[in-house]
Amino acid sequence: MQPVRIDQDLARHEAALQFLLGRIDYERAVNVAYGAREFKLERMRHLLRRLGDPQQGMPIIHIAGTKGKGSTAGMIGGILTAAGYRTGLFTSPHLDRLEERMAVDGAPCPPDELVSLVDHLRPVVEAMDQAAAEDELGAVTYFELTTALALLHFRQRGAHAAVLEVGMGGRLDSTNVCQPCVAVITNISFDHMQQLGNTLAAIAREKAGIIKRGVPVVSGVIEPEARDVIRESAQSRGCRLVELGVDFDFRYHPPSGRQAGPPSCGDWQPSTARVEFFVPAPATDERAGGIEYPLALIGRHQAANAAIALATVGQLRQAGWQIGEEAVGAGLAGTACPARVEVVAQRPKVVLDVAHNVASIRALMEVLDESFPADRRLLIFATTQGKDLRGMLAEMVGKFDEMVFTRYLNNPRSVPPEELQSLAAELTGRRFPAYADPADAWEQVREMVAPDDLVCITGSFFIAAEMRRLLAARPLLLPAEAEARESA
Repeated sequence: MQPVRIDQDLARHEAALQFLLGRIDYERAVNVAYGAREFKLERMRHLLRRLGDPQQGMPIIHIAGTKGKGSTAGMIGGILTAAGYRTGLFTSPHLDRLEERMAVDGAPCPPDELVSLVDHLRPVVEAMDQAAAEDELGAVTYFELTTALALLHFRQRGAHAAVLEVGMGGRLDSTNVCQPCVAVITNISFDHMQQLGNTLAAIAREKAGIIKRGVPVVSGVIEPEARDVIRESAQSRGCRLVELGVDFDFRYHPPSGRQAGPPSCGDWQPSTARVEFFVPAPATDERAGGIEYPLALIGRHQAANAAIALATVGQLRQAGWQIGEEAVGAGLAGTACPARVEVVAQRPKVVLDVAHNVASIRALMEVLDESFPADRRLLIFATTQGKDLRGMLAEMVGKFDEMVFTRYLNNPRSVPPEELQSLAAELTGRRFPAYADPADAWEQVREMVAPDDLVCITGSFFIAAEMRRLLAARPLLLPAEAEARESA
């Protein structure tokens, strides 16, 4: 009778997912309006009240920013877990399964627990739907539900702390109903401009919306226009502000070598990079001494994220949290974020990254130049409507010998590959291939690549997720194929 039970469990899980996916989903909306009419914090507060306010009584670290907030959240969560605190981590979007968004001590929510949580949530949402016309709160959204599910899961698991990553913006994000013990803002650059504004100052004001009166703020914002906004917001709310480049800083020591591994997903690991964390010394000192920590995530941008995480740990220590140096080192060394400069094959090397704006593409190119020598570089690129397409492509022109453009299939916001092809032709004078199906793009690259080449896949969380599954099912080169290529 076990197969019947498994089928029933799968059916219940699918029904739970369909209930969530049936809600308004701004992650899939092509033209997202951003305002208090659509993003109602009162609706989120009302939902949580009906659920018993699972966010209350649980210390929360709240993280906003344009780039790096997911990695920073992961590092903070890893450090707290290593220090002995049962820690919930809420991030978005996910790569493979919704349960990834709500992890406790690094373990995603089990599917059967997700089903139970949705069953608990469903009557509350249905009651709110019935009352929506009268109370004018509107329908609960997909992201609001996933936020509520994460908080319920953390409470159910007895989490000692939670790390919440903002979905978009900050001021109107559903996570902003929390009262954090520390607010963290990673670096700010241009992204989601249709929703957040066309200047760094406007974008920074939305991010600064997570700052609460009297709550310490850790800022990794370095652009002067955005930094001034964060400073003003922290000062006006009476918050202690700890800033990158002022109160703390870092040096990045890239990995010196790499371990070879078989050409299969997940087997390659870089040798350890290191981040040196220090408090800037007076101008009279030539060099300030720092503490070095191992870093699993490679790249100067990840070292900056690690420094922000370390500064956050410093604020928690001041508040009485017991976080030893051994836990800090273990947390940073053990934090691996899928599709953040993730090497999923060794020979040829295949690097998967979720870079999806100009700043993150620039950071990715820096990592490739610094740590990934190759005979040739090949690119598979797909991205999202509303992004600075020309700006992203301009960062990659001259960095790749071949480019292949495609689109992701599981979300309507993808840019037609022909549009990317046309823009690239304007920038380079070359017409690179474009495919409507990422599987066809992958086959094209399989035909072009040689063992000592590098393949980079980037442009969006969605293309990273689809290609990650595709690569696992269809490896780039089997050992025999690679051997035949070399002998030829």
